[in-house]
Amino acid sequence: MNFGTKAIHAGVQPDPTTGAIMTPIYQTSTYVQQSPGVHKGYEYARTQNPTRDALQANLAALENGKHGICFASGLAATDAILKLCKPGDEIIASSDLYGGTYRIMTKVFEPYGLKFKFVSLDNPANLEAALTEHTRMVWIESPTNPLLRIVDIQAVAQCTQHNVLLVVDNTFASPYLQNPLDLGADIVVHSVTKYLGGHSDTVMGAIICNDDETATQLKFIQNACGAVPGPQDCFLALRGIKTLHVRMQRHCENAQRVAEYLQQHPRISQVYSPGLPTPPGNTPD
Repeated sequence: MNFGTKAIHAGVQPDPTTGAIMTPIYQTSTYVQQSPGVHKGYEYARTQNPTRDALQANLAALENGKHGICFASGLAATDAILKLCKPGDEIIASSDLYGGTYRIMTKVFEPYGLKFKFVSLDNPANLEAALTEHTRMVWIESPTNPLLRIVDIQAVAQCTQHNVLLVVDNTFASPYLQNPLDLGADIVVHSVTKYLGGHSDTVMGAIICNDDETATQLKFIQNACGAVPGPQDCFLALRGIKTLHVRMQRHCENAQRVAEYLQQHPRISQVYSPGLPTPPGNTPD
C-alpha cells in the first residue's frame, strides 16, 4: 500500500452503525454493558475509545508498526516511555535534544533515581564508549530539535545491546520521510501536535512499537496514569493525517529553497538543514 493510501485509509473502517466513511467522534465517558464485564469491547473511555483506536491503528500502519498508543501530548508519551525504566537504570540521550525532553529527564525523572547521559551521537562510536551494564535505554532524535542534526539510526541500533531499548523521536521527519522501526528502533515517539496533526489545532503524542510485551506495559501506563487524548482531538489528528504526504512534500520543497537562499546570504554564517550537501550531522561543533 502506498504511503498516501495508508495516510487516508489505514486503520480506518466505516462506522458499523451508520456506514459513515469518516470515523465518528465517540464523545462518551462510559459504555453500556450487558452485565458486569460483558460488553462490546469498551468499558470506560480512559481505557478505550473507538475514535482513539482508529487513530492508533492508523499511526501504527504509517510507521510499519504493530501497536499504536496515543497520549494527551508528546511529553505525556515521553513520560510513559521513561516509566519503563527503574531507579538505577541509565538512559543515554542525544546531546542535541528537544528542551522539553531534557527537562522531563533531568528535572522530573532524575530525582527518582534514573540516570541520564547526554552524548553527541552523530558518531555511533560515542555511543559504544558510553554504554554500560546499567544502560537500559538509548534516546535519539533524527533530525534533532532544534539544530536538525542527523543521527544514523541503523548504526545506533547495531550498537545497542539486546536488553537496551532504542527510542527514536520521529516528530521532525514524520513517517513520510523515515520509519525508525524498519531501521532497528524498538519504540517510535511523536509529538502529533506538529506535522502529523498539521493544522495547529490539537496537542497530542503517540508511541508506536512492535513488541507485544512493551506495548502491554505502555498501555497499562496509559490507562493507569490517564494522560489520554480526547475523541475530538483524535478526530482532528485523523483528519490532519489524510494530507500528511502532500504537506510533507511541500514542506521539504519550501525548506530546501529557503536553506539554499540563506546559504548564499552574506550575513548568514551557518545554515542547519539536512537537505544541504553538508548536513548538520557532519558539521563540526
